[in-house]
Amino acid sequence: MAKKSRQTNQKKKPSNSKRSNKKSASSKSPQSKSVNFIKTSYRKLLNWISQTWTRKITAVLLALLFIATLLMYVVAQWYIISNQDRPYQLGATFIQSYAEFYDLDPQETLTAITDDLGFDHLRLVSYWNVHEEEQGEYDFSDLDWQFQHAEERDVSVSLAIGLRQPRWPECHMPAWAEPMEMKEWYPHLKDYMQAVIERYKDSPVLVSYQLENEFLLDVFGVCPDHSRERLIDSFEFVKELDPTRPVIVSRSNNATPSWPVGEPRADIIGASIYKRVWDGTLTNRYFEYPLPPWFYAFLAGGAKLTTNRDTVIHELQAESWLPRGMDMRTASTEELYKSMNPEMLANRFEYGRATGIREIDLWGVEWWYSRKVNDGDDSLWEVAREQIRYTNELNRRITVDD
Repeated sequence: MAKKSRQTNQKKKPSNSKRSNKKSASSKSPQSKSVNFIKTSYRKLLNWISQTWTRKITAVLLALLFIATLLMYVVAQWYIISNQDRPYQLGATFIQSYAEFYDLDPQETLTAITDDLGFDHLRLVSYWNVHEEEQGEYDFSDLDWQFQHAEERDVSVSLAIGLRQPRWPECHMPAWAEPMEMKEWYPHLKDYMQAVIERYKDSPVLVSYQLENEFLLDVFGVCPDHSRERLIDSFEFVKELDPTRPVIVSRSNNATPSWPVGEPRADIIGASIYKRVWDGTLTNRYFEYPLPPWFYAFLAGGAKLTTNRDTVIHELQAESWLPRGMDMRTASTEELYKSMNPEMLANRFEYGRATGIREIDLWGVEWWYSRKVNDGDDSLWEVAREQIRYTNELNRRITVDD
């Protein structure tokens, strides 16, 4: 009986061992379960991809896209970090005719921009059709008082020059030159550019020129010529007349910017940022560019690495973009606020700062002032004031830390 009992116990031992193994398996850590799940999922994914060539090609393309995006992000973060100790410079584009478009007094408007809001940098324009309305007769009275205003306040100026300058129709050609072929009007343009440069190059507040605003953007504006040869010749002409100041040349497009490695090799690269616009081509609705701030940090960082040139934001959208046929002066507040309202404006300032680019010119300040003076709505103006104050505080912290 004892022998039989021992045999029975021996038979039971394997059964106890099985129960022990089951208990051990059920008590695996969550980490082990996660690892097993990942391995299983990975094997299933590889098996799924390997079934057809289409899936293989898709997987390769997605992998390349991931790697490219990762590299772009790394460059962007490098650029942002490398500029974190540089103070911001907030500026504004001022155009006398645009202030007059809103029935504003131009001098009062510019005074409010610099003295009330506190902008200490301006981008001014030198429209050919304004200052040489009659062939060979120059009238710089408008630009003279703007430079005098800046000099009295020690406000720095970047001067737009050439045929293509900010605001529609982009190319501002005098009526007397419109019937001419380029070989005829271009020498007259160079004469005018020379008159502009020689008149203002001795101004202590002039810090740069911006040549031919968004010159290669041939799908926007009414312009007779977009040849790179003319841009190169104009660049060399400006450098010959005033070799002491940098010349800004802007990228070709907000959505698909060209890489600034060709000729002319700009001293400074200009970038425009428009976030919310009316798309009248495909969707007939407002469209928000889904580009994060680090995308523009990548563009600036990539340009710095490949050309050793700095980038400035010469146009940061800060006004509404209406459907074609609507007027900024008569559109309803509801319609205007669909593409730019006080909250969007505050976010736009933050977006600009988040790019890591330190020199930022706002676009649309005349409209803010019109809303305040003509429409009794100072909400945009006050948001801008607060954002400028906040940016100045950031600059003070940077200075103290240094």
